[in-house]
Amino acid sequence: MEPRNAGTSGDLTSRLIENPTWTDSMVEESGIEVRDVPFVTVGGGIGSFVTVDYLRIAGVPTNQIAVLSNIDHPWQTYQYLTRVSQIPEPERIRSDSSSRPDNIWGFPSYALSEGWQDRSVRPLLRVLGEPIFSDYWTPRAGAVFASLERESARIAYPEMLVKGVVRMVRRRVGGGYYTILTPPAGTTATKRIAYRSRFVHIAVGYPGLRFLPDLQAFRETHGDFHHVVNAYEPHEHVYEYLKTTPGTVMVRGGGIVASRVLQRLMDDREKFGLRTEIEHVFRTFVTGAHGPHPWSRRKGGNGFAYQGFNYPKSVWGGQLKAKMRRLEGEERAAEYRRMGGTNTPKRRRWQKQLQAGRDAGWYRAYRGLVEEVQPGNRLTSVVQRDDGVQKIPSDFIIDCTGLEADIADHRLLNDLLTNGGAGRNPLGRLEVERTFEIKGTASGDGALYASGTATLGGYFPGVDTFLGLQVAAQEIADDLARRGWAPRLGPLRSTAQWIRWILNRPVEGSAQWSRS
Repeated sequence: MEPRNAGTSGDLTSRLIENPTWTDSMVEESGIEVRDVPFVTVGGGIGSFVTVDYLRIAGVPTNQIAVLSNIDHPWQTYQYLTRVSQIPEPERIRSDSSSRPDNIWGFPSYALSEGWQDRSVRPLLRVLGEPIFSDYWTPRAGAVFASLERESARIAYPEMLVKGVVRMVRRRVGGGYYTILTPPAGTTATKRIAYRSRFVHIAVGYPGLRFLPDLQAFRETHGDFHHVVNAYEPHEHVYEYLKTTPGTVMVRGGGIVASRVLQRLMDDREKFGLRTEIEHVFRTFVTGAHGPHPWSRRKGGNGFAYQGFNYPKSVWGGQLKAKMRRLEGEERAAEYRRMGGTNTPKRRRWQKQLQAGRDAGWYRAYRGLVEEVQPGNRLTSVVQRDDGVQKIPSDFIIDCTGLEADIADHRLLNDLLTNGGAGRNPLGRLEVERTFEIKGTASGDGALYASGTATLGGYFPGVDTFLGLQVAAQEIADDLARRGWAPRLGPLRSTAQWIRWILNRPVEGSAQWSRS
């Protein structure tokens, strides 16, 4: 039975909040409960999961790892984002066949697994023929979630999960870190829990939603969160309204999420015989292939920049990955600008639907900058185009421009910038070493790592992808092995553990592990 004052004592003191480095006695004086775990990962999403997966497969036992998270399972946030951005579980996500966050070896690939389950060679033929004879093959969202659930159970992930919200990470005098967790109210004897560890890993995902300035101003001024929505927040009411009443939707943005929203609108139009009209505004309107030279060009047309995946494939293991590891400062930023930009896959079904819309006149695309959104019986977007100002009416506006708020908008990341010694890279995100240790945050023999979108702009470009998270996890696991903490995953153990993965048997311990 919980004590009557559960969760009301043991809180952060002004002395702790104001000091970037803590002694054990400072924490003891606050009354905060201290728990000792060598490795702590903060976030609990797919970034945390793949890092823990590597360590568990290498032989680190569950009692040496703590996963601090406010979600119940690693794929929860990603599942939510795919659902609201119009990628239900039967639909396919934008990921390569071999990019498996549940399988560090990448074999069998998603395509091979799907072919085996369906008793069909079609997925394999698609992979062999991509992208010339068919679109890039990508896995179904539901298959990704099911495989993550399987691997989560196999590595005993729930045993390492601790629910709560992480308030801050501070360096400890003598080495290592304190990570402050606020557990659910009434579940612990103290309001906060301090995890004392040698290593910390931060993988908190996107800092928050980013709205276009004119849309943010409209929502704040008029309090209208119904007609102006972000594609990454629930907006099913838009599609339900259009099933009952003919209407016009303005789509803002030209990336993969804009493509998915367009497909949902066009699929509903075909399926239910609707009369939905679409106004599509691009800030950058691509008319054809573009790039600095013939060996570095991206296809494009009708406003869109086309690319199969988020980045060129060579960033994950080719010459571009090797090149980026050598670049510093402005040279690295320039390379990001060259390869970056909003893009989407060129899928045949979308192209046919959009062309049908252009021909019939119910899909209209523009290049322009929206200066203002005006309220009324219908929304009016004032668009500055090359040929002058145009006022475009619509019933709804869907902002598909992205998730990427500034890292300082995240409380934990902001505290690292303010008190933890962390700095910004050339793109304004966390500056990390090639091992994904956050520069400037070392504490004695401890290390603070980060992976995911918060590190975009570092020595490895594809950080916010499945395979990118795995590359980061491998670098972190290798660095922990070099420091003498984690066992090194050699070829013999790797082969044996792959066989256990195939047979869906639990991870076994490593003979190299001798730490208490």
